[in-house]
Amino acid sequence: MPIAARLEVRGKDKSTLRSWVRASGIRAGLAQRARIVLLAGDGHSNTEIATWVGVSRPTVIHWRDRYAEGGLAALADRKRSGRPRRIDEAQVVAATLTPPPERLGVTHWSSRLLAAELGVGFATVARIWRNWDLQPWRVETFKFSTDPELDAKVRDVVGLYVDPPQNAVVLCIDEKSQVQALQRTAPILPLRPGLPEKATHDYIRNGTTTLFAALEVATGKVVDACLPRHRHQEFLRFLKQVAKAYPRRELHIVCDNYATHKHPTVKAWLARHPRITLHFTPTSESWLNLVEIFFGIITRQAIRRGSFDSVRELVDAIRRFIDGWNERCEPFIWTKDPDTILAKAQRKKTSDT
Repeated sequence: MPIAARLEVRGKDKSTLRSWVRASGIRAGLAQRARIVLLAGDGHSNTEIATWVGVSRPTVIHWRDRYAEGGLAALADRKRSGRPRRIDEAQVVAATLTPPPERLGVTHWSSRLLAAELGVGFATVARIWRNWDLQPWRVETFKFSTDPELDAKVRDVVGLYVDPPQNAVVLCIDEKSQVQALQRTAPILPLRPGLPEKATHDYIRNGTTTLFAALEVATGKVVDACLPRHRHQEFLRFLKQVAKAYPRRELHIVCDNYATHKHPTVKAWLARHPRITLHFTPTSESWLNLVEIFFGIITRQAIRRGSFDSVRELVDAIRRFIDGWNERCEPFIWTKDPDTILAKAQRKKTSDT
């Protein structure tokens, strides 16, 4: 049997084809065609390629010829002839964008529900949704700030991140309240090849703690305290701890509008310590506080998947994580300018009423 000549793979196509073979999100057919072309480029026979890839020899010859004629673009599916579609896609799209009738008692369409309403197959509805990038099952939330000082506060906080005052330390402070010491009702099963870590869905509550954290913007270092409550007394106690950690330094502290941060006792203490200045994020915009990112990280990596017999064990786990964090920490880099944030944070006027 004659051996097929080596297929000439053009220019940078080889690296692209290899990425297709490795990619987990690419269609299986396209990855298979890429593997055929790569093997043909290495000089293997059509019979060998067919055996290794799991296709017929004519299929190998077909995709070799297609690549030789048109390159990478020729490996994509071509439009096929056949009976023209009788489904009006615009009708399906319009129905999708219209709320379901009250008699159905649902808030949004499913492919099967809409298909039954229109008298078509649910696979047809699903295909049209893919073509038009419609996903009725998804929902996202948003919030417009009503703070009258929104503009000034956004520019103030972002200005501290991107252009901090000279010889001053910028810190982001907040408290993560009601951190629960949850004890799983059975030991956690460890990770195994082919099996994820497993934990029981039920648990015993062994108490809570409140994590106070101060994130240094320039370095990512965290000063922390775990306290049983989160009143103004605890907040003031933590402020004093932070002030002691940065002696004789001008401190600019970003925090949210929680009432304890503006308590008269806290204000009186700040008046006696003018080197410390609080900067408040706008109402409903606490995500501007960089320490919220740290709270998300510690929740995912140290708290959520743990099992704690007591609050003390939970606190020890938190402190171990923060000790390790401070050894390897890096700063979070702020990238959004105030104008971009304000353009999305403000509700656009629709009328003058």
